[in-house]
Amino acid sequence: MATLGFIGAGAIGTTLARLAIAADFDVVLANSRGPQTLAATVERLGARARAATPEEAALADDQVVVSIPLAAYRQLPAAALEGKVVLDASNYYASRDGHLPALDAGELTTSELVQQHLGGATLVKAFNNLSAHHITALARPAGAADRTALPIAGDDPQAKAAADELISRLGFDTVDAGPLAESWRFEPETDAYTAPYCADPDALWAAWTQLAEALRTGTPPQAYAPDPGAPLPADRLRTLLAGASRKLTADRVIA
Repeated sequence: MATLGFIGAGAIGTTLARLAIAADFDVVLANSRGPQTLAATVERLGARARAATPEEAALADDQVVVSIPLAAYRQLPAAALEGKVVLDASNYYASRDGHLPALDAGELTTSELVQQHLGGATLVKAFNNLSAHHITALARPAGAADRTALPIAGDDPQAKAAADELISRLGFDTVDAGPLAESWRFEPETDAYTAPYCADPDALWAAWTQLAEALRTGTPPQAYAPDPGAPLPADRLRTLLAGASRKLTADRVIA
């Protein structure tokens, strides 16, 4: 029986774990606060899920999904992840993660930074460019006419092939965006980030702008109703990736 480890059990990690169980995986979930804090999550996911430490999740199988705030990347268990394919869903928000000069300047992408810490693992950037509720809304069986494509990036062709196979089992096609150095093409606020998966992209941008103003002024943000999602075919995603402009921290609405 195939097993998939998850380091990070927030909205993205838990949503993907649910899809993995539906795709006949056992799942091992970990967070930074200890297995005991995941009891309710594991109960909701059912008998094929169990809670563990990050080291145990890293050793669960040859592929591990990492979906943690970037500020915590140095806490990833590098030794336990050695030799693994790591699907990295991290994004950089300086207001949350603290300023990282190499990322602010565009000297590295987020996943290149994580790869430096995980020298013995092989990273594939994936799952960072759409929301958890869109993952749920847009997953489809292989061959479905309205299947959605997700971008991936990585430096190792075999690792990308393994990631493609896994992501297909979870319900999505993939588009190869190139090496980790090109993964900025689907980082926050680029053309391939979140908005093209929305039924109403204008509403999303308006919500981001309002949130940025709320963060700037310290006022409570307005509630935003989850968008129902719209399928994004592979050809359209390729066009968005090819035409992307890099958004450094200073260029973004929400930094």
